[in-house]
Amino acid sequence: MENNENKKVIFSGVQPSGVLTIGNYLGAIKNWVSLADEYDCIYCAVDMHAITVRQDPAELRRRTRELLAIYIAAGIDPEKSTLFVQSHVSAHAELAWILNCYTQFGELSRMTQFKDKSVKHADNINAGLFTYPTLMAADILLYQADLVPVGQDQKQHIELTRDIATRFNGIYGDVFTVPEGFIPPSGAKIMSLQDPTKKMSKSDTNVNSFVTLMDKKDDIIRKFKRAVTDSETCVRFAEGKDGINNLMNIYSCFTGKTHAEIEKEFDGRGYGDFKLAVGEAVADGLAPIQERFDKIIADKTYLDDVIKNGAQAASYRAQKTMRKVAKKVGFIAK
Repeated sequence: MENNENKKVIFSGVQPSGVLTIGNYLGAIKNWVSLADEYDCIYCAVDMHAITVRQDPAELRRRTRELLAIYIAAGIDPEKSTLFVQSHVSAHAELAWILNCYTQFGELSRMTQFKDKSVKHADNINAGLFTYPTLMAADILLYQADLVPVGQDQKQHIELTRDIATRFNGIYGDVFTVPEGFIPPSGAKIMSLQDPTKKMSKSDTNVNSFVTLMDKKDDIIRKFKRAVTDSETCVRFAEGKDGINNLMNIYSCFTGKTHAEIEKEFDGRGYGDFKLAVGEAVADGLAPIQERFDKIIADKTYLDDVIKNGAQAASYRAQKTMRKVAKKVGFIAK
């Protein structure tokens, strides 16, 4: 592992609760690869968060391993960044309990994600679903993270994390770094192929609305051929052309071409040609990632080593914070 002592710390966690889409890749993971040169990066598969909703145990284990394999296949180097599984570092649960005692009931009850998930999972509104943001705060504060890459839906949780850290520091002195939300440079927002006014989501019930990182070439091209556009036939980036704008953004991300270059390339050609070209560019761009993923997931020893080494590196850092916190709140040293 590289010496990252003087770099700012970035922490991010992804739930291993389903396949990742090209939206996850272009909006986050692709940018994480380049961040390792400038920042001390810690990336986690947050399996403890995943069980707030009932999971099939074998599926969860498989998807957790696959998530770490995807990180590596997409270019995140475990020698430069810390990659680990949340449940392998018990300090996450320890700190979450302590922080629960410094988080107000009213704060948690105002979290919009809790309200949304309570409607979606009305038969299982458990305490974990309610205190989920405190565990998220523990994830971040354990590693003294300066920056947390966030989407719009997580901004409220970052604000709560900042409030908890500030409250704790106000009582006990300078214990936690107060983190800031971080929008990585050039993180593209990729929309649904079937409803381009909505963000692409792996939980969408219509499988034609998203492309996963593991989709086969034929499926990718078929999904792009079915993508919703408009009644014009001209490939141009403009207001009111949400479908074409989204396809142009995707094509731009995979080819490096500007909107002006794309408009020129498809001048006089119809949407059919353009959709096919986007599908092929995406399939070609994902092929090397899929190839690397297949090799990594097949090499059980290598992946086990990455998981074990990542947990050791994360635990070492987490325990430094835990010792400080335990002393401040009045626990006897171990």
